Amino acid sequence: MKHLFDITDFGAVGDGKTLCTAAVQRALDKAGMVCGGVVVPPGNYLCGELRVPRGVNISGSHAWSFRHGGSSILTLASANERCLLNFTGAVGCTIQGISLEGSNLGECIHGIYLSNPEYNGAGEEDTPTIEDCRVSGFSGDAVHLNHIWCFSVRHCMLAFCGGHGLYVNGWDGFVLDNWMSGNHGAGLFGDKAICSMTLTGNRVEWNRLAGFYIHSGNTLNITGNYFDRSGGPAIDLNNPSGCRTETVTITGNVFNRSGAGDFAERAPADSHDSAHVRMERCANTVLSGNSFRCGMNDGGGGVLSPDYSVVLRHLRGCVIKDNAMLCGAVKQNILDLGGHEEGVIIKDNVGVESAKNSQWYPTVSEEA
Repeated sequence: MKHLFDITDFGAVGDGKTLCTAAVQRALDKAGMVCGGVVVPPGNYLCGELRVPRGVNISGSHAWSFRHGGSSILTLASANERCLLNFTGAVGCTIQGISLEGSNLGECIHGIYLSNPEYNGAGEEDTPTIEDCRVSGFSGDAVHLNHIWCFSVRHCMLAFCGGHGLYVNGWDGFVLDNWMSGNHGAGLFGDKAICSMTLTGNRVEWNRLAGFYIHSGNTLNITGNYFDRSGGPAIDLNNPSGCRTETVTITGNVFNRSGAGDFAERAPADSHDSAHVRMERCANTVLSGNSFRCGMNDGGGGVLSPDYSVVLRHLRGCVIKDNAMLCGAVKQNILDLGGHEEGVIIKDNVGVESAKNSQWYPTVSEEA
């Protein structure tokens, strides 16, 4: 029995001009009958929305770079689509080594999309795996996972989208070793629930809203990431609705020149967003062992930011200690707005603000 299906055998042509939606969908449907694999050879395949069956592996030739797609490219064909790849119901699906290009078409069109009507809407763990893919140029989110239950996104570039790099509303995820670059929203946007997640080893840079925007979640492990030049906070744990974010560990991260607003001369409209980390209405959360640094754009232009290393308010049972903040902020390293409940420790965060110790602030040549 055949288990591998090459999309060119079904009529797909990788010239970037021929519409290949029907051909690729036939290959996907065939693979879905046997829990097989779909092979995308090197080429640029123009497609509309593709529905992925459960248990299918989609694989291609990687070879993507920071600025360009790789050998195996699926390009959005129309401004009238919801997404390029629809993973809804595709339990156990894997995509590896594919570049998805949105060409900035339409409004709110996502690269990879999964949306269940409710949590556990698929009736079992979704468990999609997205590996070594470049998803860029979509008017919506690079990857949009709504009511997701179990997933992993590893070694991908989620970049230059009109929405977020990764949108998550759900549970049980691994987000490891990714680039989240230049999105108009956040690098990662955690919506109504973002729970039981490991967020490790990612480079999160030049996203306009924030690096990680998490306003209602729990049991999060945020370790070993590099955050650079976020428009708002690099990590924003602040739920204006009054719900708490709780049981979070933030350790071993590097925070560089966050809270940059529009990256030019204007800081964020909310002055407290000019921060590396904003923690409000958090419980049982640890911020420890991180390094903070203020800065400007490459070449020394743009606003010097952030004003604050950490902004705190309405905490319960939290620890903020042993962070390195030498020139971590322009005005004040710890802005404590109070309102805390019992058991909050804030101590041993060392460093002097750049406004008070300019000899430590890097020169333009060092920034370049």
